This record gives sequence, C-alpha cells and structure tokens, in this order.
Amino acid sequence: MLTLADYFQIFTAILLIVNPIGAVPVFASITADQAAYERKRTARTAAISVAIILTISAISGQTILKFFGISIHSFRIAGGILLLLMALAMLHARQLYTKHTPEEFDEAKESENVAVVPLATPLMAGPVAISTVIIYAHSVHSLFDKLFIIGSCWVTGIIVWLMLQIAIPITRLLGKTGINILNRVMGLILSAIAVQFIAEGARAIWKS
Repeated sequence: MLTLADYFQIFTAILLIVNPIGAVPVFASITADQAAYERKRTARTAAISVAIILTISAISGQTILKFFGISIHSFRIAGGILLLLMALAMLHARQLYTKHTPEEFDEAKESENVAVVPLATPLMAGPVAISTVIIYAHSVHSLFDKLFIIGSCWVTGIIVWLMLQIAIPITRLLGKTGINILNRVMGLILSAIAVQFIAEGARAIWKS
C-alpha cells in the first residue's frame, strides 16, 4: 500500500501533466466559432476521451512494454526526459511540440470534431501523460492502488471538463500573462517529478 503522500503525488502529477489550465486558451481559440451548446459538447467529449486514454494506458501499459521487450526502468528514464522537456517548456511559457505542432493546431481549427484530436490527444493526454500513468501503474501492486490511479484519471477528466466549461471566462480573467504564470509554477513542480523519475530509473539500472 502506498502512503497518503504517494497518493497525493500521483494524483497531482497526473493532473499537472494533463494541465487543463494550459489547454484553456487552445480550447477557446479552436472553439471560437462554435455555438455555446457545441462548445459544451466538445468539452465533454474531450474530457471523457482524456479519462479513457489514460485509463487504457494504466491497464494495458505493462502488456505493451512486455510485448516490445522494454524494461520499466528504461521507460521510466525516457518518460522522465519527456516530462522534463515539457516542464522546461512550461517554465519558459512555451508549448512543447510533443503535445501538438502548429500544423496540427491549424488543421484542428478547420476540423469539425476537435474534441478527441487535438484537444484530448495529444494536447492533454499526450505521450508525457500516457508514459507517466504507465510508470505509476507499474510501480504499484495492490488492487486498491491500481484503482486509485484509474480513479485519478477520471477525476482529472472531470476537472478537465469543468475547466473547459468555463474556458472563455478564465481566458478573460487571467489573460495570457496569468495563464503563463500558472504554467511556470506547475512546470517547476513537474521538473522535480521528472528528475525523480530519471534518478529512480538510473538507480535501478545501475543496481541490475
């Protein structure tokens, strides 16, 4: 069983990596031409998609690693590097291209259904979030802990839905500067988690 601090770290890491605050301006821009009811439907679909993608990752991640013959220690280092790159981008108020490229963003603005691609993935449930969930799911052994990780994915999805529902007011209230400040604070926390991932993976490989 994990400690209360472990549970808090897992949930916080998943939520910060998905980063619904960072998705708010993108959502507001992509759905600018949508009616209010369409925007609500897009927010709901994106949130459900995020929860489903992360849940599938938590359940099937270990099987995928075994199929390709990848050790969890190597994957932990790779995930930590990706997470560190994302954290550094957040600290500099930049968008990491592992989430989405400018070309994908331009294409999304012309697409009729943007909820799944690029909003849910790769913007929120992208490679970094997926790898983090796989790492956490592999590091726990009890059924309760695994259910907690899955539950954290769905709670994160609910928070995503709530944030996207009020994306327009948040964008007006915080502005670009306010959102960038929040992203920098979250980036600092994520950089520490990334270093921990890399250090734990390297230590395990060294011992083996």
